[in-house]
Amino acid sequence: MINKRQAHILSLVVSEFIATAQPVASKTIVDKFQLEVSPATVRNDMAVLEAVGYLRQPHTSSGRIPTENGYRFYLANFVDSRCSNRIRAPLRRAVNDEEVMQKKLHSLANVLVELSGETALASLITSPCTNWMHYSGIANLFEKPDFKSVEMMRTLSSIVDGFDGVLSKMFDTIDKDINIWIGEENPFGSQISTVMVKYKLPNGMTGLLGLVGPHRMDYEKNIRLLAEARNLLDEEV
Repeated sequence: MINKRQAHILSLVVSEFIATAQPVASKTIVDKFQLEVSPATVRNDMAVLEAVGYLRQPHTSSGRIPTENGYRFYLANFVDSRCSNRIRAPLRRAVNDEEVMQKKLHSLANVLVELSGETALASLITSPCTNWMHYSGIANLFEKPDFKSVEMMRTLSSIVDGFDGVLSKMFDTIDKDINIWIGEENPFGSQISTVMVKYKLPNGMTGLLGLVGPHRMDYEKNIRLLAEARNLLDEEV
C-alpha cells in the first residue's frame, strides 16, 4: 500500500514524464509543483513507489519513470474522462461535414490524430464478411522519442504491418466502455499502449475507434477524445 502523498507524487511523475519523455527527478517535482516537502522526502517516496512496482529507475543516478503498473494505478485513480467543448467542437464538425460514413470516419480519425498527436485506428463492419479499416497518423509513432532506436523502429514496423489482422480479431472482445491496454497486455505489441472503444450507429452498424502510442501517451486526453467520438457516432443518423 502507498499513502496519499506517495500516490500524489506518482501522479506528478506520470504527468511530467508524459509531457517530457525524460526521467523525472525529485527536485524537479518539488520545484515545478511547489511541494511543501524536501527533495529528500520525495526521493524516499519515489523509492517506496519503486519498491511496490509503480516506478523504475532506467539509469543509475537518473530520475524515475512510470512502470506499466504505475500507469494503471494512475488511470484508476487520477484520470478524469469528462470532455470539454474545445475537444467536442472539432470532432462534431468532422462527423457533420461528410455524408458517407467511411468519409466521416476518415475525417474523424484525422481530427483524433491532430488533437492527440497519436496514431488513430478506425473500422466499420459493413457486412458480416466485410470490415472497412482506416489508419491515420502512422508517422506520429515513428517520431516519438520513445522509439528512436533502430531496433524499436523495426518493431514498430512489424506492429503497424499487423494492424489489420489484430484489429479484426479484437472486435468481439471490446465492450462499450473505454478499453485500455498497456504494454504486455496490448494485443498490438508490448512496446505500445492502446485506447479503444466500440461504437454502434443508430442503423445498427458497428465499428471501432482507437488511439495507439507510447506507454507515456496522454491517457486522460485520449480517453476523453474517444468517449466523445463514440457518443457522436452513436447519435449519428
